[in-house]
Amino acid sequence: MTIEKKINGEVANLVIAGRLDTQTAPELEKELDAILPNLKELTFDMAELEYISSAGLRVILKAQKVMNTQGSMKLTNVNDGIMEVFDITGFLDILTIE
Repeated sequence: MTIEKKINGEVANLVIAGRLDTQTAPELEKELDAILPNLKELTFDMAELEYISSAGLRVILKAQKVMNTQGSMKLTNVNDGIMEVFDITGFLDILTIE
């Protein structure tokens, strides 16, 4: 997995590519822990995300809970496979997906 961060003040865009799974979720969580306290807007660009596991879902949910209290979060460019995972797990009701 690779993470490309674009941060401009209180706005961050994270481009996530590859697999977000048990091996890579801690890396994303560490990146988020460092930037979340200062954000009002968070966007995940998932155009290049190939796979997400329950560990990845947990990190996304944790970020959503934080952003619910201090701003907004959205996911963009979610492919059909990842969208199906969000649908099956009920995350479509929790996340803002554009």
